[in-house]
Amino acid sequence: MAISLTPAAADRIRTFIAARGAGLGLKLGVRKNGCSGFAYVVDYADQTSPQDVVFEDRGVKVFVDPESLPMVDGTTVDFVKQGLSESFRFVNPNVKGECGCGESFTV
Repeated sequence: MAISLTPAAADRIRTFIAARGAGLGLKLGVRKNGCSGFAYVVDYADQTSPQDVVFEDRGVKVFVDPESLPMVDGTTVDFVKQGLSESFRFVNPNVKGECGCGESFTV
């Protein structure tokens, strides 16, 4: 099981945590939502649960709750800037389909 980060994603997480002055890493999960079933939930981890599975890549920790792990296992997290937009993007080998707007997915 693994979650990996691109250099751009790792840099963004480190930069944001430094600017905030606090944080342990990135919290990654999924929730039921959208037209395809699931949506990613991304936040900065200020604390962790004992049940969280912790991955470390490029010097950044990624915390995943056990319920989300089967749906995000093997995912690569990227950070993309396009014009004035910037966001995390996910390359998830478990995804079987995505909605047209790209906000939700099925596994």
